[in-house]
Amino acid sequence: MHFTRPRELVVPGLIGLVLAYLAFEFAYGSMPRLPTPAGVTLLVLAVIEGVLAFSLRARIREGRLAGAIGVARAVALAKASSLLGALMAGAWLGVLVALVPKLGQITAATGDVRSAIVGIISAAALVAAALWLEHCCRTPDQGDQDRQNDRTG
Repeated sequence: MHFTRPRELVVPGLIGLVLAYLAFEFAYGSMPRLPTPAGVTLLVLAVIEGVLAFSLRARIREGRLAGAIGVARAVALAKASSLLGALMAGAWLGVLVALVPKLGQITAATGDVRSAIVGIISAAALVAAALWLEHCCRTPDQGDQDRQNDRTG
């Protein structure tokens, strides 16, 4: 398993964008309104992962880490979260792309656009926190080795 590269998050983002765009373009009239804090859950996850990242980083640097299983779990959480964040950022962007042209025609679109903006910001924060958590799980000498592998592979 390798650490997530930002370019690996493009495909999930595009999938989310296309699916959400199609759903909102063709079925918007039959959907309920989006609550404004709909995407805030992703922001809560981002904060939790940010705190975990700083905690793990400090313990790794000080050599106070008891076992590698906790770090492996944190890396797995970070990989899953970055994929989820990319998928949801794409989905919220798809909602935004579908609804912006309808702002003048449909009154409910204004509130849903606000929800989409909150969702995009929250999803981007989750991706950033997940990538930071992955970075913090590296051993101090592993960062140099990964940079060398990126250049050769």
